[in-house]
Amino acid sequence: MPDPATTPALTPAQAAALRHVRHLARRDRPAALATITRHLAGSGTGYQPEEIIAAVATHGRLTLNFHPDRLLRDGRTVAEALDREGVYRSQFETGISNGGLTAFPGGDRDRWEATLFGGAYQRPGVLPSERPKYGGLNLLDHADGACPRFGSCHLRLRPKLLGRASFTFGDSHTEPKDLGTLDVFEPVLAALLEATADTGVSLGAAGMDTGTLLRALLCRQERESAEAGRALDDYIEAQIHGELSLDRDVEALVVDPSFRGTDAGRILAGIARRHGFPLHWHDGFELPVDGIDAEFRGPEIPQLAVRVHAEFAGPGEPVHAALIGRAAASVVRDPKRWADRGPLEVTLQHLKQLWHVLVRFGTPAAG
Repeated sequence: MPDPATTPALTPAQAAALRHVRHLARRDRPAALATITRHLAGSGTGYQPEEIIAAVATHGRLTLNFHPDRLLRDGRTVAEALDREGVYRSQFETGISNGGLTAFPGGDRDRWEATLFGGAYQRPGVLPSERPKYGGLNLLDHADGACPRFGSCHLRLRPKLLGRASFTFGDSHTEPKDLGTLDVFEPVLAALLEATADTGVSLGAAGMDTGTLLRALLCRQERESAEAGRALDDYIEAQIHGELSLDRDVEALVVDPSFRGTDAGRILAGIARRHGFPLHWHDGFELPVDGIDAEFRGPEIPQLAVRVHAEFAGPGEPVHAALIGRAAASVVRDPKRWADRGPLEVTLQHLKQLWHVLVRFGTPAAG
């Protein structure tokens, strides 16, 4: 097992970013604690704030969702880059994203990070490799990870990584105000309880009231039986500061079943064997080509699904993650094939939205 003592120290920029978030969280802690206490009193559970936060520290896991078959700027797939390099890189290094492509100096991602981290990563001399890596806090052990919006597979990180993560309730592109670190988690927990009480929707789990959420957080057995969370919008985002090494920092690799027997699947299995962590398969998401919802992400998505299925699916094959990945790779490698749809960026965005539809409405993979 990797020696924790070999973990490299945070760079000055990374340490400053964590200090800034911790400072803001401490400022907001008293008001957050009052909110938490109010919700706990009305939940009928009898839990105390320190119990909930201790459960987060004990059972919470950071997950980094990714699509293994997407292409980097140099033509390699994400899986191939992980295999060769043994580290997980940020959008500032890879140039790809399953969200917005704005990770460059002066871009939206750069601006959001300047606000969130007090300008720590905008200091002179800070390298792209120092930027944080984005994932989510999987509090309920959802089989599809904390943020399936951003990928069909995920790395589950070792518990020690919680100590060098900052957290926001909601995606950082919305410039959320509820920030925290593991040792000052109250503002994030307060925002989670507020959202659950107001909407009954939290961490991707529709209809979960405050009492049910709290019991799930405290009762490990309930979480272990959890199914896919399908969290497209409701999640606790985590920004992990410092290098992410597969050998040192990863606890498990969880893969979508559509990659069984594919090049990406074989590469991921090899990564798990070489670095000594288990590879798990979650249940996946699939839909028949005529079952793509036309309202959730717009009327263009069912039309795109028909084309993707006609050009890239085998006989009887449903729409699933690997099929969407074949189309996404084709857009990059053979752009003329897609020229009739307009700008390639729009087609890639529509493929992302097709994945969102699959997460929202897909059924577990057959078999």
